Amino acid sequence: MTRILVVDDEPQILRALRINLRARGYDVEVADTGAAALKAAAAHPPDLVVLDLGLPDLDGTEVIRGLRGWTTVPIIVLSGRAGSEDKVAALDAGADDYVTKPFGVDELLARIRAVTRRLAPATPGVPALRIGRTTVDLADRTVTRDDGTEIKLTPTQWAVLEKLLRNPGKLVSQRQLLHDVWGPEYQQETTYLRQYLAQLRRKLEDDPARPRHLITEPGMGYRYRP
Repeated sequence: MTRILVVDDEPQILRALRINLRARGYDVEVADTGAAALKAAAAHPPDLVVLDLGLPDLDGTEVIRGLRGWTTVPIIVLSGRAGSEDKVAALDAGADDYVTKPFGVDELLARIRAVTRRLAPATPGVPALRIGRTTVDLADRTVTRDDGTEIKLTPTQWAVLEKLLRNPGKLVSQRQLLHDVWGPEYQQETTYLRQYLAQLRRKLEDDPARPRHLITEPGMGYRYRP
């Protein structure tokens, strides 16, 4: 059973989500502060986190960074902040998706299903690939530096990287990446792609500012150059 930690300081939202998610077979734990969320996640690691940014004690981006210090658990932000700067800050901190309040429960459930699909194991058929000084093994879902250090990727980072690596040398359009990683309802969220490619380059490229392998084709999409 998928365990979801819902973090929000609005009691009515916590109650509504707890009822709706449990009715659909999820195991739900709730927290109304950032500190309580970090404590709950450490005590009973969730499979997914739904997180409000406007918490009374910590900003939600701080909670994301706190979680990302030790876990790659998928994080869906649920916030009344609709500005692009807030979305970029949350994605850059490590969030996997962003839902703006007011929201529909059906939409949130669809986002949860989409994120959960990214947890599925990679299918075999692609050998280990090289990016800079790292080796990416899609079958084992491992990224290892030449010195033996393992690099941790979130499920969404894996999904984006796998899509590119399974199409070496080919242009993967923005629309195709959004459709395959986030779902068919995503068509305009190119900010997501920019943030995730920046994150992957920082982790994998020798010189993230001058990438040699994870290439942007302006206005069109992205390409993995072996």
